[in-house]
Amino acid sequence: MSKIPFTGKSQQARQGQPVQDVSADPLAPAENLAPENPLLEDPDALAARLVESEDFVRNNRNVLLGILAVVVLAVVGAFGFYYWRTTQNEKAQATMFRAVNNWEADSLSKAIKGDGKAPGLTTVANEYGSTKAGNLANFYAGVASLKQGKFKEALDYLEDFSSDDYLVQSRAYALMGDAQLEMNKSKEAADLYAKAADHNANEYFSPGYLLKEGTARELANDNEGAIKAYDRIINEFPTAQEVAEARQFKAKLEGAK
Repeated sequence: MSKIPFTGKSQQARQGQPVQDVSADPLAPAENLAPENPLLEDPDALAARLVESEDFVRNNRNVLLGILAVVVLAVVGAFGFYYWRTTQNEKAQATMFRAVNNWEADSLSKAIKGDGKAPGLTTVANEYGSTKAGNLANFYAGVASLKQGKFKEALDYLEDFSSDDYLVQSRAYALMGDAQLEMNKSKEAADLYAKAADHNANEYFSPGYLLKEGTARELANDNEGAIKAYDRIINEFPTAQEVAEARQFKAKLEGAK
């Protein structure tokens, strides 16, 4: 076997590892060598470290118990809230079932206020507003109120509604615009139609919302804004069926200048 001395030019040294002196006598004791883990090599040091840990726990017992109690309460509270919300949503769905049937049958007053056998959408929205079913009740109630001509109520219900479904949420913005337009608030309506069009814009629904925006801006005497809305239909959604109307309305406004 080759005897190559361990020097500063060895591979370990070149890699930046510490060079450790080795006795020339292979039978010599390794007392002077630094152990890799002093605690494992020295039982007394390990015992001292354990005593320090025990002292720390003993001296900070109340603090540690308090932290543990907070963690336990947080976990239990999270599970409790999740269970409560799930059961509340199930109750809301069961309560809303008859009201939705009335809504679909165009019995709007019964749908909103109840029919004497089951509560209406208003009750569901108020009592279970934090649930998915309660949130959806606001949408149904908003549409029903809009059909009844109760535009302010419709706006209030729809403002309390929110959805992760971008098509449904866009529809809600557009319905809010309809309510504002019926209350002769053309600018507010136009802004809501624009919001509906821009909410995950797509070629199927955005052109229709932009057409409504253009009409509302015309009513608000904002012809430049109306032309921009019509231009968006023509340029961004060239294959939409609303393009022909947009061109017509734009030409009319430009001819009136």
